[in-house]
Amino acid sequence: MSSDWPLTTLQKAGITLIDCDHKTPKAQSSGFPYIGIPQLKNGRIEIRGARLISKEDFDHWRRKAKPKANDVILSRRCNPGESAYVPEGMEIALGQNLVILRSDGTKVYPPFLRWLAQGPQWWSQVNQFRNVGAVFDSLKCAEIPKFEVRLPPIESQKIVSNILQSLDSKIEINQQINQTLEQMAQTFFKSWFVDFEPVKAKISALEAGGSEEDALLAAMQAISGKDAAQLAQLQAEHPDQYTELRTTAELFPSAMQDSELGEIPTGWNLSQIGDEVIVVGGGTPSTKNPAFWENGHIHWSSPRDMSNLRDKVLTDTERKITDAGVAKISSGLLPVNTVLMSSRAPVGYLALTKVPTAINQGYIALKCESALSPEFALQWCSANMNEIKSRASGTTFAEISKKNFKIIPVVVPSEDVIWEYSKHARRIYSQIENNVKETESLTNIRDTLLPKLLSGSLSIPSTEAENK
Repeated sequence: MSSDWPLTTLQKAGITLIDCDHKTPKAQSSGFPYIGIPQLKNGRIEIRGARLISKEDFDHWRRKAKPKANDVILSRRCNPGESAYVPEGMEIALGQNLVILRSDGTKVYPPFLRWLAQGPQWWSQVNQFRNVGAVFDSLKCAEIPKFEVRLPPIESQKIVSNILQSLDSKIEINQQINQTLEQMAQTFFKSWFVDFEPVKAKISALEAGGSEEDALLAAMQAISGKDAAQLAQLQAEHPDQYTELRTTAELFPSAMQDSELGEIPTGWNLSQIGDEVIVVGGGTPSTKNPAFWENGHIHWSSPRDMSNLRDKVLTDTERKITDAGVAKISSGLLPVNTVLMSSRAPVGYLALTKVPTAINQGYIALKCESALSPEFALQWCSANMNEIKSRASGTTFAEISKKNFKIIPVVVPSEDVIWEYSKHARRIYSQIENNVKETESLTNIRDTLLPKLLSGSLSIPSTEAENK
């Protein structure tokens, strides 16, 4: 048990605290990542969404606090005690109210530090030293090194780290796969419905004096990313796939027509998004009425749920609501595969619901019951996010109303093309959903093991026993 392990402070355990500069460099459109508190998520550093700064500022900010592999980045304010580890090869600069915790390796195995900073005894110390503020709670740099912890022997720390890291690695692999799948869905949509590449490929082939067959082959190349030789090989080795690709290419027109948005493929229509999907909002039943919340079993979502998503699928919500609570929300219980978009603070979080969900007033929800599929609508929102945000307004924070959202133009392809896209996109999001569910299971296992391993209530095999 941990009561048998020596009690010591972080400072005596060889943990050094390194503070950062207490100012913020100028942001720019490209450059080097400057990490703030919002980038600390679930024990990891999320580079996406970080402020980008110049090389000069990047070097300047790192001269005092230069993160190294296995360092723990700790938040002192807003979410005091929250932390994330620095993986091998990550080059970042640190924002205000973040500090580095670094082990010298004498009493704390460096990879073990990240797990120590997530356990129950850690949070007990955070609560003990927390300074309650009028707006934000905080931790003082002078007090963090005084945190008391019980440390297992170094060899046991290594075993604990390996157990937890093996689970964490599987989680990371799933998340990387999902990032790749999401990128595929985005690229797919942009090629077909933003850049009109299959259509333009046909036009170019015909303008060069080619035949209809040449135009069809050009579209097949645009859709598949294969050249003529690779298509010939596909036809020889996988004739069914070749036939399917050819059938898909035949769905695209070979000419463009004028519209208010400029040229769009012939036969496709210009409409408004509100005419193609059902746009609804949500609400929050009184939190003072227990009949709406106590023992709630129905998913109820606010944009807070979306802020923690790494993937554009919603499989769970932080809060649950009762049937009586749902009855107070005008949009009721939304079906699976509703597209959710946060409409304020900030505008633009996106996800497909994978469970029936009620929503609060911070959303615009798209129910796809006509030609446009949920996957199409999701990617349309993503591709048109700049336009969506440009229509938002507000003094305290930007918000887009349902009225302003509904009138945004949308190019509606033929039903056959939408169906073909949706068939592939649905397959992609099914894989993403499966990976998310597996990740949730692995995360639950890891988070269940963590306190037991750190407390010693789950025995840690000795290296001596392992070697026998």
